[in-house]
Amino acid sequence: MDLRALLETTLPGLGYELVDLEISNRGSLVRVFIDKPEGISIEDCTAVSNHLSRVFAVENVEYDRLEVSSPGMDRPLNKESDFVRFVGHRARIKMRSPIDGRKIFSGVLGAMHEGVFQLLVDEKQVLLNLADVDKARLIPEFD
Repeated sequence: MDLRALLETTLPGLGYELVDLEISNRGSLVRVFIDKPEGISIEDCTAVSNHLSRVFAVENVEYDRLEVSSPGMDRPLNKESDFVRFVGHRARIKMRSPIDGRKIFSGVLGAMHEGVFQLLVDEKQVLLNLADVDKARLIPEFD
């Protein structure tokens, strides 16, 4: 069973987005990171945990412990829709291969077009291909 596919079909019906999924090497621990536009509360995590426990029982998903959490302030950016949603926010991007001698970029996310997004780095626009991104996370901003 593809657990990620199961979660990606189950969670939107509850009003949540699957941000990330971690499964321990033996499958005993399943961590599900969820989000929604207005943020995640402890009540959201509890509701999703209770719902997923029932879904996993019906779908015969074996696990010992289920953890449901918010992605945190340094939320990972995994999908094109993440990059679009967080235009104007600061992010740290690690590329798979160096671009002009560097693999890590920090800046403000700009527009996405056909799999290429803009990142404002030190007052200069850098174009990065989403397919070449190794890891991307928001940089928390405190007011």
